[in-house]
Amino acid sequence: MKRILLAVTGLSPQVITETLFALHQGNQRVDAIHVITTRDGKEMLYASLLAGKSGHYYRYLEEYGIEPSSIDFGPRNIHAVSDHHGVEIPDITSEYDNERLLRLCLDLTFRFTGQRDAAVFFSVAGGRKTMSSCLTLAAQVYGRPQDRLYHVLVSPEFESSRDFYYPPKKPKTIELKDKNGESFYKDTQYAQVNLISIPFISIRDRLSGDLLKEPSDPASLILSLIKEDEYRLTVNLLTGKVVYKTLELDLMPARLALYTFFALQKKNCTKDIDTCGACTDCFLDIQAIYAKQDEITDLYQKFSGTRPLEEMSDTGIKNLTADNFNSYRSKIKGDLLRGFGPYALKDLEISSEGTRPNTRYGIRMDKSRIEIVY
Repeated sequence: MKRILLAVTGLSPQVITETLFALHQGNQRVDAIHVITTRDGKEMLYASLLAGKSGHYYRYLEEYGIEPSSIDFGPRNIHAVSDHHGVEIPDITSEYDNERLLRLCLDLTFRFTGQRDAAVFFSVAGGRKTMSSCLTLAAQVYGRPQDRLYHVLVSPEFESSRDFYYPPKKPKTIELKDKNGESFYKDTQYAQVNLISIPFISIRDRLSGDLLKEPSDPASLILSLIKEDEYRLTVNLLTGKVVYKTLELDLMPARLALYTFFALQKKNCTKDIDTCGACTDCFLDIQAIYAKQDEITDLYQKFSGTRPLEEMSDTGIKNLTADNFNSYRSKIKGDLLRGFGPYALKDLEISSEGTRPNTRYGIRMDKSRIEIVY
């Protein structure tokens, strides 16, 4: 069975050789290495591990008598997180960066766990804590009985050293730094590198067949596990949250005001019909929305705190135009997509009906499944 090491790293590429060393010491063969990192992390990997014969990865293989061709590892196996334009992200510093990171972790985990003749060793020893968390989540979603989740513990004084990549066969003395930044020297024979197996509970068997045909977004995966007789949408005006299938989403005040307005339009529809999910009688055209501007403004004031009305932008939620209405609607759709996934959009988004200039807008979810909390 092929064994794939899938690891996350940041600016300390040592975790790759340390993990490889620990696996080999435990008689665990590794046939391929894939690394999830950032642009800056990729540059560190190239400079320190894969720099030809001088790279520490190749030094380790030579020192321990391992044929380089026996392990598939090279530039094409280093996967840098990128934005939606394909531009590599230098570091994980924002919610958007983290979303892209999680997407990459899920995609690669789905790809490798789809190989029946392979076992995946997930290493969460490197990178920012959010990188470890994202790869752990991916392992919990798609992991199988033969897969393993590992962390590597290195003696603290060696862990922080830029010169320590693995315990050499022949011990040597290297320069280290204490907690005050002062130099001291210690023999590598005292370095301990321990492989820690972390138990994890896989939900793979609970995913529907459709969710195992291709990688899914996190929200869809989570929603698929929540079993309810009837999915409900709750707009909580007290907390300023939108809740669906027990998942909560925070919206910016202007977007929340507009979304609440449309939820109220559907909820307060007086048409007597058993199921109104397919009915669009409560949908409004842009002129009807303009006519109800005061209702939207009042909702915004409730969500935006004590900010005086006269301080509000004349081109924002207070004065809707076709352009900024479509902008708000698009941003709300993006929020709902990130919070609840694409499968929920058909019920939750502010959708459109008809063609210009007779387009009307509203929420399609049945009014009996909408709750407004005051």
